Amino acid sequence: MKDMLKKSVLLSVVLFVICGLIYPLAMTGISQVLFNKKANGSIVSFNGKEVGSGLIGQSFTDKRFFRSRVSNSNYNTYTKADLKPDSKGNIAYTGVTSGSSNLGPSNPVLIDRVRKDMGDFLKSHPGLKAGDVPTDLLTSSASGLDPNISPQSAKIQVSAVAKATNISSTDLNNIILNNTQGRTLGIFGEPRVNVLKANLDIANILKSKGTL
Repeated sequence: MKDMLKKSVLLSVVLFVICGLIYPLAMTGISQVLFNKKANGSIVSFNGKEVGSGLIGQSFTDKRFFRSRVSNSNYNTYTKADLKPDSKGNIAYTGVTSGSSNLGPSNPVLIDRVRKDMGDFLKSHPGLKAGDVPTDLLTSSASGLDPNISPQSAKIQVSAVAKATNISSTDLNNIILNNTQGRTLGIFGEPRVNVLKANLDIANILKSKGTL
């Protein structure tokens, strides 16, 4: 009995050291050396300041930039000021969460939200009709954190962004092309445009012109 207990304790200690210490530290070390950027969240910087992650979407409301997908979560970066209540007692910070609303297509809440978003989009993009707007611009992903939109969703915004920035449509289409990722392994998923990276390219042009 004593021998069995001794072996059990010894085995538990050995497995703890291997699985709980050596393996995690080894994997962390390897990932930091071989995949440093990805292992640290694929953080993107602009003017020496971290502005987001290439893996997590952000909400862009400035008319000079491409709009991203809608989200049920507020995934933008918060500041200390967001933790302070306003004059009405409301706090901007709602917590760091992810996930979709799980509302079905017949749910009136979702229908009203899509109609409102459609109206806002068409108002800021004159010349377009409801049928021109791709579905991904009006719906969130399952995680609510998708940083990408379809190439078509980006292209229909070119005219409005060009007008707001004085950047040529040709340059904007090149930005879209440069930030378009094809299907994974050539077969999985669909081509997609990383909105944050595309908008950073716009920001660099605006900065060079002294308008940012």
